[in-house]
Amino acid sequence: MQRSNAGLFWPVLALVAAVDFSTKAIASARLMPQGLPHAVYGEWVRFTLVHNPGAAFGLQMGQYSRWIFMVLTIVALLILGRLYAATRPGDILRALSLALVCGGALGNLIDRVRSSSGVVDFIDIGFGDSRWPTFNIADMAVSLGAFLLAWVLWGEDIAAEQAALPAPATIAGESGELS
Repeated sequence: MQRSNAGLFWPVLALVAAVDFSTKAIASARLMPQGLPHAVYGEWVRFTLVHNPGAAFGLQMGQYSRWIFMVLTIVALLILGRLYAATRPGDILRALSLALVCGGALGNLIDRVRSSSGVVDFIDIGFGDSRWPTFNIADMAVSLGAFLLAWVLWGEDIAAEQAALPAPATIAGESGELS
């Protein structure tokens, strides 16, 4: 009997959302003023509080960005929910990847609902003026989960293609043995 994925999916989703929420609350309280870098590991890793009203990499959609991204996140969560519902029991990698993406999406959605300032970002990586866009735990979970989900779905596509190939023809001799 195969096990349900709920024992993995829901705790991972909740853990990602809780850790994201907690780290954003700490960052908001301790990394003031906004935009001032706090060195963690020299120039390479810093904590810098910023609020992103747009999406990844500062993508904006005008004055209604907040509402547009809230709706898009809810739609994405519904689609991911359907993918989860279609996941075979015991498919750990697929359940884990979906939990990571959903937990991260939920974490950033909570920020959008709570504040018109946007999503709290604080992890700042780079060197000197060459910096990656500032991000948070939810962004890491979404990125890792999306990569893992793409890998899992790619593997499923390959398996489906191989299953659809016709079986190789065999030639049986008089005794019924393969030649």
